Amino acid sequence: MVGIKSLGEQHRFATDFYYDPNRYRLWVKGSGDPFLVSEEISQIAIQLKQRGIHRVDQLILDGSHFASGLVLPGNSHTNNPYDAVPSALAANFNTLNLKKVNGKIRSAESQTPLTPYAKRMARGFKKSKLRINTGPNPNKAEHYFGELLSALLKQQGIHGKQRIITGSAPQQAPFYSHYNSRTLGDMVRPMMKYSTNFIANQLVLMMAAEHYQRPANAADVQRYMQDHLRAAFHWNHFTFKEGAGLSRQNRISPAQLVDLLQHFKQWRHLLPEVEPGVFAKSGTLKRVSTLAGYLVEQGEWKPFALMMNQSVPYKLRNRIAKELRRTL
Repeated sequence: MVGIKSLGEQHRFATDFYYDPNRYRLWVKGSGDPFLVSEEISQIAIQLKQRGIHRVDQLILDGSHFASGLVLPGNSHTNNPYDAVPSALAANFNTLNLKKVNGKIRSAESQTPLTPYAKRMARGFKKSKLRINTGPNPNKAEHYFGELLSALLKQQGIHGKQRIITGSAPQQAPFYSHYNSRTLGDMVRPMMKYSTNFIANQLVLMMAAEHYQRPANAADVQRYMQDHLRAAFHWNHFTFKEGAGLSRQNRISPAQLVDLLQHFKQWRHLLPEVEPGVFAKSGTLKRVSTLAGYLVEQGEWKPFALMMNQSVPYKLRNRIAKELRRTL
């Protein structure tokens, strides 16, 4: 809600590019855009080609918008996509979608070229299909972004050595600023539907970096969220360590969630319909099951919040929500 209210549903995130035609150097300065998927990066390559770039010898990545080595509370060091670490430059939500065909590693997506880093990450896995994150190191995640951009530049006929390094972008107007084809609303809708932790954390990191005018870090994220929520709702007893709800140190009551939902009503269309007449977002941790949103009856949207701090059947929260709606 903080992001939508601060930036607006139609906001588009930008990634800046700088080019030195004499030494064929291309800088990429990341802003944390959470939806730089392969199709979007391919459009970037097309735009750079149309603007006259034909050769790149150095691809210089500037991820300084986020603090170096950033890891937020709640992230676990697993290969699961939902444990993808945030980074200022991120491709495909910092995840890899791979497969093995006759023992050889292939990309499982026609729009995503197989890169050297993806090949290395797939080694040692025996599964024929593999969906994993890019690992616990944000610098390696950004390097994967560089590899993918390099491959897509070559598809557009932009050649050269394309050596990938890190560095600071020039202090001048960008050669090209790429605004994502998706609006913030377009990003929040699938985030709500598929519980994409990566998008949630990227958004709050970007807002913290913009607010404090320094590289985003975990302490600033907590301060930013709590200061804004305290100012908006006058809450005293609550804690937010990160934006995705993964940390067990997060604290909020059902009554506070209902209070927040009352203010979220103008953006209620961004929530998925999880049951007929129930538009809500779920949350799941071990021994924690939650569901919060709206019960809709005769055009009236009534906010509700369920929190169960114990092991329960997976769909119990949906059954309770349906029963609540039936009793309206």
